[in-house]
Parts: sequence; structure tokens; C-alpha cells
Amino acid sequence: MNGEKELEIARERVIDAISKNMNLYGVTESIGRLYGALYFQEGPLTLDEMKEELGMSKTSMSTSVRSLLELKMVGKVWKKGVRKDLYRAEPDWYQTFIDFFTIKWRAGISLNISAMQKSLAETQSLLESEDVDNQVKIHAKLDIEKLTAAIDYYEWLNRLVDSFESKEIFEFIPKNADKKTERS
Repeated sequence: MNGEKELEIARERVIDAISKNMNLYGVTESIGRLYGALYFQEGPLTLDEMKEELGMSKTSMSTSVRSLLELKMVGKVWKKGVRKDLYRAEPDWYQTFIDFFTIKWRAGISLNISAMQKSLAETQSLLESEDVDNQVKIHAKLDIEKLTAAIDYYEWLNRLVDSFESKEIFEFIPKNADKKTERS
């Protein structure tokens, strides 16, 4: 046996794990499988080649590639003499993590801060109004404390995302911690 089958099994195990892991973060397993398959390719592939490799429809493949492009997990590659678009997986898993999570976190932060700031302004207006019942004002004060604490959290989360994008996070948590054991 020449080892080809064993290599295929080893790769498939990783591709399966990647697809299941991405599913935990709201990305379909088929998109995860596509990323995993691209990760193990020796070179970039066209949509037709990916379709052939994974047995997906061209429409599904196109949608999946578009999703991976938006998440910056794949990129377009130019190759002299090739007229079709070529795609390759982002090989740097640190960068893939940063891009994926910062895109998701920024969207969530923006949505939540916007809603909380609007509610905070409306709640503060209740405190200033003479027409509002005292019991409502008591609840409004408690809500203001909760909303202020939540906004503080989202501002912290924004700084955390900034540290990922600037790579400052690696000053605190290095990519490769000192290895005490030797690898064989």
C-alpha cells in the first residue's frame, strides 16, 4: 500500500472536524467542508474544480465561496493564462481566526451598542419627565445601571477586537508559547 488512502483518511478527519467546528459558529457544515478541502489543496481551484471535488452544485459552491470570501477565509488568486477565478484557503489559522471572529464580533457589538444607547436615552428621558410614576422611575434607574454596565462591556469587547486586528493580542498570548517538550 502506498499510503494514499491513509493520507485521505487523515485529511478527511480534519475536514470533518473543521466543518463541525464552523457549524458551532453559525457557518454551515458544507461551507466548512469547502474550506477544509481547499486548505489541503496543493494549489488554488476554480469553482468547477471545487464542484467536482465536493460534488456540490455550482450554485451552492458559488454561494459557499462567497461566504468564505466575506469571512476572509479564502482569497482569489491570479494565475497567468487562467481566465476563470481561482480560490485558495487562507493558510494562516491565526489570521483566519482573527478575521472570522472580528467580523462577527463587530457586527454584534454595533447592533447591541446601538440598541442599548437608544434605550438608555429613552430611559433617561423617563427620569426627567414629571408625568412618569415613581415606581417606573425606580425601575428606570435600575435599567440605566444595567444598560451602562452592558455598554461598558461592549466598549471593552471593542478594545479586545482592536487588539486582535492590531495583533497586539499576541504580545499577551504569543502564537507559539515556549515549548518545554521536544517533538519527535
